[in-house]
Amino acid sequence: MRSFLKIAREYLSPYRGYILLNISFNLLGVIFSLFSLVLIGPFLNVLFGLQKPIDSLLPWSLNKDVLVNNFNYHIGHLIIQHGPQAALFAICGLVIVMFLLKTGNIYFANYFMAPIRNGVVRDIRNRIYRKILELPISYYSQKHKGDIMSRVTQDVQEVEWSIMASLEKLFRDPINMFIFLIGMLLMSPGLTAFVLVLLPISALIIGHIGKNLRKQSAGSQKQMGYLMSILEETLSGLRIIKSFNAENHAEKKFRKENQLFTRIMNQITRRRELASPLSEFLGSLVVVGLIAYGGNLVLIDKGHLNPASFIAYIAIFSQILTPAKSFSTAYYHLNKGLASFDRINEILNIQLKARELPGTQPVSAFQRQIIFNRVSFSYEDQPVLRNISLQLDQGKTIAIIGASGSGKSTFLDLLLRFYDPDEGSITIDGTEIRDLNIKDLRGLFGYVPQESLLFNDDFIHNIAFGDPAPDFDRVVHAARIADALDFIESKEDGFYSIIGDRGAKLSGGQRQRLGIARAVYANRPVLILDEATSALDNESEARVYLALTENLKDKTILFVAHRLSTIIRANEMVLFEEGRLIDHGTHEELLKRSQAYRHLYEKE
Repeated sequence: MRSFLKIAREYLSPYRGYILLNISFNLLGVIFSLFSLVLIGPFLNVLFGLQKPIDSLLPWSLNKDVLVNNFNYHIGHLIIQHGPQAALFAICGLVIVMFLLKTGNIYFANYFMAPIRNGVVRDIRNRIYRKILELPISYYSQKHKGDIMSRVTQDVQEVEWSIMASLEKLFRDPINMFIFLIGMLLMSPGLTAFVLVLLPISALIIGHIGKNLRKQSAGSQKQMGYLMSILEETLSGLRIIKSFNAENHAEKKFRKENQLFTRIMNQITRRRELASPLSEFLGSLVVVGLIAYGGNLVLIDKGHLNPASFIAYIAIFSQILTPAKSFSTAYYHLNKGLASFDRINEILNIQLKARELPGTQPVSAFQRQIIFNRVSFSYEDQPVLRNISLQLDQGKTIAIIGASGSGKSTFLDLLLRFYDPDEGSITIDGTEIRDLNIKDLRGLFGYVPQESLLFNDDFIHNIAFGDPAPDFDRVVHAARIADALDFIESKEDGFYSIIGDRGAKLSGGQRQRLGIARAVYANRPVLILDEATSALDNESEARVYLALTENLKDKTILFVAHRLSTIIRANEMVLFEEGRLIDHGTHEELLKRSQAYRHLYEKE
């Protein structure tokens, strides 16, 4: 139950006021329900002419004998003055009032439960989404996207259905059982002791059967995550699947995993559905035992209960069975929901490696140089960068080159603090980047990856991404520099045209140019283009490069590229090979002294 206590501590505490109101109205509802059932005894006494007249009222006090005496006194006088029919109608009217008060209070209890249920689910969604934004890039390279999506959608939904839906029962049903047990104890301590022996035995049986439900539910949610991963891969790779005629292969794989998920869900459903009939059967056994034992006490006149009071006692006990059955069902659902909550917590409890240290410094400008000092980095014990030392001067255009897998992109990822180096340091204008505010640090860079993330929106909001009030003139200027103006204006609605999901209505080169336009619009001191022109032809790439260098002369531009012909006029070329920085200098300098650079240049 530690997971449930964690939910209560972390997520329910902001709703203490609503919880108090819910419990208060539930308590009132149960009390009025108990009073309405207690009236069954006087009702039967009047109906069968068993009501004995009471001679006098006792002084008022919260005592069962005093309350019964005074109530029977008034009923007796009502019978004497107006006849038994009037007394019967009066009791019926009182019962109606009690039921009205009961149902009214239950409604208000549920009314104040709504913001608790929905608010907790909202808070969980907000926290997991925030965590997804905070997690390092390395996490997503290890995990299936479908599994992460399953945790955000399916698991959160399961928490809502199973745990939050059970909260009402968990708050209300113990109160119901406690109040009704007090009423039964006041009516007959002996019979109630008999009940308190039988009910825990039933609860132990139900608890034992539901013991493994949480483990099975965790397995089902894990399998659903795998199914979501297959679906995500299918949607992303539909062109490949169709071009290789692999539809049957993909379907066979999905069917196999879907069948496994179905088998797990059958086991869970069967076990969960056992809760209701089992609790009903065990409750029936307890009722039969109670009737046999209590009826015998009435017959031999040893239980201090007359027949009418015994029937009222049975009616009150029957009201315990409903919350007990509901509570056992909630226990099953709770275990299923806690399995999903455990999966959510796996993400929420991940410790971030690239964390912001307390007391970091703000930074708003890049003025002199970025220095890598003996920087090394390994990914899952696999060395990626080895002992990198380099100075990047402000206002320069720097080309970062090398074969695939040589460490170019990781070099830039360290600069953006997507990762932190294992050894060495990176400084900006003399300050170690781990001592800088991480948002301010990333605010220095306009980043354009090879695959620019575009949104199903118009050109304006894709270029001015993150700006709540886009400046149209700046948008046009950025599009012109990125060589995107012509194809944007050729669309029917120009800059107001919707580009489709992930820019589906655009070519690869057009998507890349939009990504560059977005970075230009952001107007950051340093522009990073990580293979950002790979989908462009040589002529278009040259135009983009020229426009950037001509219009952004005050910016520092870092290019990662395979094609050297476009970037040979960079102020500096930085050459990587197998995670090492093997040389840097101008194009002419490297041609003279670097055999590796000459090989790359001549191969092109």
